[in-house]
Amino acid sequence: MTVDRTVTFPSGKKVPALGQGTWRMGDDPARRSEEIATLRRGLDLGMTVIDTAEMYGSGAAEELVGEAMRGRRDDVFLVSKVLPSNADRKGTADACRASLRRLGTDRIDLYLLHWRGSVPLHETVEAMEALVSDGSIGAWGVSNLDVGDLAELPDGVRPETDQVLYNLARRGPEYDLFPRCRELAVPIMAYSPVEQGRLLGHRTLSAVAAGHGASPAQVALAWVLRQDDVIAIPKASTTAHVEENRAALDLRLTDDDLRTLDEAFPPPPRRQPLDIL
Repeated sequence: MTVDRTVTFPSGKKVPALGQGTWRMGDDPARRSEEIATLRRGLDLGMTVIDTAEMYGSGAAEELVGEAMRGRRDDVFLVSKVLPSNADRKGTADACRASLRRLGTDRIDLYLLHWRGSVPLHETVEAMEALVSDGSIGAWGVSNLDVGDLAELPDGVRPETDQVLYNLARRGPEYDLFPRCRELAVPIMAYSPVEQGRLLGHRTLSAVAAGHGASPAQVALAWVLRQDDVIAIPKASTTAHVEENRAALDLRLTDDDLRTLDEAFPPPPRRQPLDIL
């Protein structure tokens, strides 16, 4: 099965609009088999973007992803991230090599700076470009960078994506980050698109979901995915959960639904600092 909705990166690479996150996966050995099965079921459903990071479980999530994609590496668009404390020239290369070992692969398709740290952005970009040149990564991007941070990137370069916290309760990026990324033709990758489950008991979200015979999580995901240049990377804990996420792609919210959700979760009236989880 494939996901027919895709998002295009500046490089021209197209990926499914709905992928899979892995935050806190790999932490519990008792759940390992189920988590691997969940990721593999997501691949079966066409959710081939898998997002992870060296920070997640101090590498445990990367090891889990490596096991899940064993024998299926070419089915996966693999995203990982370097910690800002490792993001100088040598540290980025060393961190990437360590991630590759844990993932059991020779390339990361998209490598992100996890958030802004003390290392100058131009130095991180130089390190990323070197990794592209030697084939260790296919491309690079950023995560948790706001408009001002993007302005500090070297002239003439742009990231493949900016991965940020975005969901119904965290709409701040819509005010200025989304417009700037659209000027650059840089898609947003939305993490925690259901606010780590905290949205799911909201009365309005439940009412909209009931009108579609859907779950609140599916409505929250469909809302994020309503925009053509946003990739959502929810985590699923079971195969049933990942199947529920995939079904959100088939849910079409009406104009009335969107107005109702805007009333319950108003768009930002002014600039807000970028939220980070």
